[in-house]
Amino acid sequence: MLSASKIPVPYSDSLETLEDGEAGTAEALHDVLRGITQTTSKHHGKGMRSVHAKSHAVLQGFFVIPAGLPATLAQGLFAKAGQYPLFMRISTIPGDVLDDKVSVPRGLALKVIGVEGERLPGSEIDQTQDFVMGIGPTFSVPKASKFLPGLKLLARTTDRAEWAKKVLSAVTRGAERGLEVIGQKSGLLMTFGGYPHTNPASETFFSQTPYRYGDYIAKFSLVPVSQNLKALKDVPVDLSGGPDGLRGALNRTFETRGGTWELRAQLLTDLAIMPIEDATVEWPEEVSPYVTIARVEIHAQPAWTIERAAIVDDQMAFSPWHGLTAHRPLGSINRVRRYVYQMSAGQRAEINGCPIHEPIATTSFPVN
Repeated sequence: MLSASKIPVPYSDSLETLEDGEAGTAEALHDVLRGITQTTSKHHGKGMRSVHAKSHAVLQGFFVIPAGLPATLAQGLFAKAGQYPLFMRISTIPGDVLDDKVSVPRGLALKVIGVEGERLPGSEIDQTQDFVMGIGPTFSVPKASKFLPGLKLLARTTDRAEWAKKVLSAVTRGAERGLEVIGQKSGLLMTFGGYPHTNPASETFFSQTPYRYGDYIAKFSLVPVSQNLKALKDVPVDLSGGPDGLRGALNRTFETRGGTWELRAQLLTDLAIMPIEDATVEWPEEVSPYVTIARVEIHAQPAWTIERAAIVDDQMAFSPWHGLTAHRPLGSINRVRRYVYQMSAGQRAEINGCPIHEPIATTSFPVN
């Protein structure tokens, strides 16, 4: 628990600082992401996500908030004990649907269903709380304007020469392993194909950016804790059998045993070393450790089927702005996400002729 000398910083609207030209940055990101979706939709014959287009698992389970959280952690959604249904989507970052041998970083999104309380703008009629997470405790760039050049480069490679991407992936994985030997990591190399071929269910995922946490501010992590998931850590996945090896690996992982994770919160306790507006700064755990606030339980089930993907990939959208005012996304990365995520979901719905649905408690996968 936090010591008396590490009291959380109280939340205030004044703690955010708008970046110069932030509205223009959001417009530019909108244009690039729209172009990615237009390119991939022509190839696939339907509207695709402009990022995280390929799902590897779409799972249903429960989000369990324990009783007895201390006052600093019993905030917002976590103010009282309860159990909620949820959807989990595991994906990789490109807007392309690539052969899994092109090894890029993974993402994980949770949609907790049946959540009541004051809502964020744009989600007033919904009853969900989304958590959008990635690999590594920090984002690849400090603020929204710095994300634009890398996204433009990603857009220029979208839907181009997959064989070349496989070669690049193999080369960058080797370079990344070399950096790790000397204690470094390259976010850029991982983004462009240097991520190791391991099972995503074994990974720890992070919000990477800060969020309001009721009266305070926090980042989140999702940590696998069941033994079957922990045993997969750093174990290579055999991808020689086809382009969708990660789906096969995740089906094998969940078809008989399911899995359990802990959602943990890291409260902001020192603004000098735990900034809100620089997403590349890792908040030191020796100053404020991640503390468990909920449990995610997935029962045994198919991890990915065409029918399940049709429900989650085609009919749902995940956004940090789907949720409670008590968990408002903070920082420039999150502020532009509000605009571009809404645009991306709307464009996908328009192309597919199918509105995006926020699920209710009775939403369920078909029996397989």
